[in-house]
Parts: sequence; structure tokens; C-alpha cells
Amino acid sequence: MPQSPQRSPSFLSHLLAYGASEAATKLSRLGVVLVVARTLDLAEIGLAAAALATGDLLKSLTENGVGQRLVAAPKASLPQACNRAHRINWIWCLGLFAVQAALAFGIFLTTGKSTLALLILVLAGEYLFMPGGLVSCGLALRAGKLKQTAAIAGTQAVSANMLSIALAFVWPSALVLVLPRLLTAPIWLIAMRRLHPWRPDPAAGHAPVQDFTRFGGPVLGTEVVKTARLHGDKLIVGALLGPEMLGAYFMAFNAGLSLATSFSMAFAAVLFPHLCTAESRSDALRQSMTLSLAIITPVVVLQALLAPWYVPLLLGADHAGLAEPVAILCLVAIPTMLWTATAGWLRAEGRTGRELISTVWLTAALMLSTTLAAPLGLTALAWAYLATACVMMPVLSRPALRLSFPNVFKGA
Repeated sequence: MPQSPQRSPSFLSHLLAYGASEAATKLSRLGVVLVVARTLDLAEIGLAAAALATGDLLKSLTENGVGQRLVAAPKASLPQACNRAHRINWIWCLGLFAVQAALAFGIFLTTGKSTLALLILVLAGEYLFMPGGLVSCGLALRAGKLKQTAAIAGTQAVSANMLSIALAFVWPSALVLVLPRLLTAPIWLIAMRRLHPWRPDPAAGHAPVQDFTRFGGPVLGTEVVKTARLHGDKLIVGALLGPEMLGAYFMAFNAGLSLATSFSMAFAAVLFPHLCTAESRSDALRQSMTLSLAIITPVVVLQALLAPWYVPLLLGADHAGLAEPVAILCLVAIPTMLWTATAGWLRAEGRTGRELISTVWLTAALMLSTTLAAPLGLTALAWAYLATACVMMPVLSRPALRLSFPNVFKGA
């Protein structure tokens, strides 16, 4: 059945809203990179990058599918599902806080690196603000308030980045890349609770835990592995080449991959609820995939061509050598859109196990290419990352491509 004409404009407007939020976040993040490149040495940047990578790996455990389960829950059982989700969120986030605090303490005891331990402990504080707003966030997405949730997330991220820039001038240290995340966490919590107010309803009871574990288990595994793909390479580079090389790597990948990462995150956030409500899922997937590629391809190609000009301008003449790896990494956005669409479709279909297996293969391939290319320098790392993405992501996207474009990929 053809898709109703109202759905495409809605999807486009939501995608543009999330894209604008992510673009604002990444532009402000680029400002952070610009400032820290001039105020911090590479070793300090590398230390902060290691802490952020460690924190983000653990934070991926908050992506346990609970919010998406609320989006897809039947209306009749929604109050019970919300009560159960609220309880799960509190137990889960407090447990993660304890685990990350213990990790920070363990790093301090075993290595004596007090700064790294402090950075990881500061990042753990975010978990204390999350549970109070997660059910409201899920209900807001269910209600179609994607523009508002995008604005809230963008406001928090931009505020954190602006605070990092301010701190870098008055207190240049690795902490300026980490502390603002904690200081701006209340912005998200207060705004989300106001966007979609919700309180537990004890009289409604609680949905069975199994309703969440069956769906959320593979989703959690996928998010952990996906975060390992996005941040595990930093740990590999830091372990193999030391903090100074990791600092250079962090800046190059922030400048090059940031657009790919931001747009794919915006696309994923909008695509799942869009596919869940679409009259024809194959039509919705085809239109979404085509639209995302049409938007991102000319932008990243232009970004790659301009890299030799804007990289030394933004990061300083001392970092002009990063222009080539930045230009190469910009192009990763194109295959990333194919895989993001495929992952969203698999999740909407309830095939979260298949999504998890595919994500494991992709992550393993990227981490292997990073390990092999790291001794050869940043440019080799960038080429290896791009080549692996261009091979693995289209291969893993074949089921979605066959569904969306049967006449083109019927033999694939």
C-alpha cells in the first residue's frame, strides 16, 4: 500500500530538526577542538579522550531498549509499561554509577593515574540525573515530539561545549572536556520532565520484566558494541601509540567523523518511530534511505574538498597535517547512512538479534583495521577506516537494500 503523503514531510521535518540539533552540537564541539588545540597539549587531550571513551563505553549500557519499548507498547498496557520502565531505569542507572565509580577507584589504585580516575568519576555523575527523565523522553518520542526532544538534547550539548570553551581559557586542563557534561545534565532532566510530565501510577501495576528483556537484551548488546565501534579505536590508538598520538587522532576524528556521527544519530533517532508507524515499511525505508543519502553525500564531499583549507584555519598551522585524514574520514558518512537505515529497519522489525550480530561483525572489522593500520600513521588509519566501512556496511545492508530496491538488488 502506498504511503500516505503526510508521512514524508513529517519524517523530513523531524530529520531536519534532529539534524539541526546535531549540527549545532558538532559546530560547538568543533569550537571546543579549536580552543583546546591552542590551550592544551596533546597529552592532556589524549587523557581526556581516554576518559571520554571509557565513559561512553559504559554509558552505552543505558541504551537498553526501555525507551523504545515504550514507543512500541500497546496503548492499553502503557501505564504498566511506564511504571516498570521507571523502576528499571533507576536500578540500572544507579548500578552503572556504582560500576563506573568502582572503575575509577580501581584505576587509581592500580595505576596511580589520579587525573584519569577523577575524569571517569566525574562522568559517572550523569547517571544520577538520567532516571528521572527517561520515561518522559520515551513518551515524548511516542507522542511525536521529536523536534522538542532534539532541541533539548541539542541545548544541553551546546551548553556543555560552550562551558568547555570558557573553562579552557581560565583553567586549561583535561577536566574542561569532561566536567561540563555533569554540570549541564540538569538542563536535560528539567526540560524533559516539562516537555512530557509523567508520574508513576501505583494503581496501574507493573508490566512483566520479560516484556523489556526480550526486546531490550539484544538492543543493549547492539548499543554496547556500536559504542565500542565509535570509541574502541581511541583506546587501541592510546594503548599502541601513547597519549600524544591519541590526542592528534582525537582531533582528526572529531573534525572528520563528527558530521557522519551526528547525522547518523539524528537519522537513527527519527527513523525508528517513523518505521513503527509507517503504513508500508518498505516504502518508508526506501524513502528514508534515499533522502538521507541525498542530503549527506554532497555535504560530506564538499567538506572533504575544503579540509585542506579549514583544518589549519581552525586547528592552527601546527596541525595542518591533519587535513588529509580529516578529508578521508568525511566520506565515511555515506556508507554509514546505509547501515544506519538497515539497523533501524531490523529493530523496527523486532530482529534485534540480527542487528546485534551484524554490529559485532562491523565493529570487529573496524577494530582489526585500526590495530593493523595504527603503526602506519593517521592517514593510513583514516584510509583503513574508510575502506572497511565501504566494504562492511553495504554488505551488512543487503537485506534492507533488497527490500527497498528489489529491481536493483534482486540478485544481491
